[in-house]
Amino acid sequence: MPVSTLGFGVMGMNYNRGPHPDRAALIRLLHQAVNRGVTLFDTAEVYGPHVNEELAGEALARFSHRIAITTKFGHRIIDGQYVAGELDSRPATIRRVAEASLRRLRLDVIELFYQHRLDPAVPIEDVAGTVRELIHEGKVKRFGLCEVGVDTIRRAHAVQPVTAVQSEYHLMWREPEKQVLPALAELGIGFVPYSPLNRGFLGGDINEHTRFDSGNDNRNTLPRFTPEALRANLAVVEVLNVFGRTRGMTGAQVALAWLLAKGQNIVPIPGTTKLAHLEENLRAAHFALGATDVATLEQEVSKIGIVGERYPPEQQRQVAS
Repeated sequence: MPVSTLGFGVMGMNYNRGPHPDRAALIRLLHQAVNRGVTLFDTAEVYGPHVNEELAGEALARFSHRIAITTKFGHRIIDGQYVAGELDSRPATIRRVAEASLRRLRLDVIELFYQHRLDPAVPIEDVAGTVRELIHEGKVKRFGLCEVGVDTIRRAHAVQPVTAVQSEYHLMWREPEKQVLPALAELGIGFVPYSPLNRGFLGGDINEHTRFDSGNDNRNTLPRFTPEALRANLAVVEVLNVFGRTRGMTGAQVALAWLLAKGQNIVPIPGTTKLAHLEENLRAAHFALGATDVATLEQEVSKIGIVGERYPPEQQRQVAS
């Protein structure tokens, strides 16, 4: 699946990331991302629910001949409301979500359809088989998985080849390196790190005094975003700033360049509502970190004890350990 070096995570434009500009401004920014060469845009049914897909469809459908819009299924949504903590990847649900997502995204085919979270009640073979049928019917082009372990990847891949796996991955969360990334390299599967700046934290604009109380920001529920955790983890941001200062890079660019140096099959999807941040993120692709640079960064960050889990317990149970 050929895509730009960096993709764009649409989620935070109007869901889970606090106050945002009006819809016209968001659409202009998405157009500016396309004009700057971004060809991978990521959304999901559950973001809103639905409002994020609707935004992506309105802004990006006209560019469908030159970009890929990816979306996801797998959470239980009833009458337009997300049922917190509940999953649903039954074949009939997958089909229904695919049809609804196509309408909201204003597309004839979904370029890449991810299972958002593993549903323990539905065998992964049944999930993969359903997506395979959708591919044969011309409604979906490719199959992806999110936050899963190696066994699940292999079992799904045996039924329907997996194009990409999406998981959190950044200098503060390197768990995928242990098993997932080697397996993906072996199988020829791409990797899409979401929250590559740790939900904005690695960009350096967040500290212990930042409040996430807009009613549209899930960071106020995340253990890593308590004032105590933010205060302790700022040491990581300082490592990025010190490293970047002598190389003409911002901390955010250092974090993204580190990800890009970890493998050619890795495509981070940072999101933003600001043109300045979009341009800053995209310029990260112009910096090539060598093996010594990567080792230096990793060594310095490894000296810091990261404070706070990435999810509260009920959400942590939905991701691979």
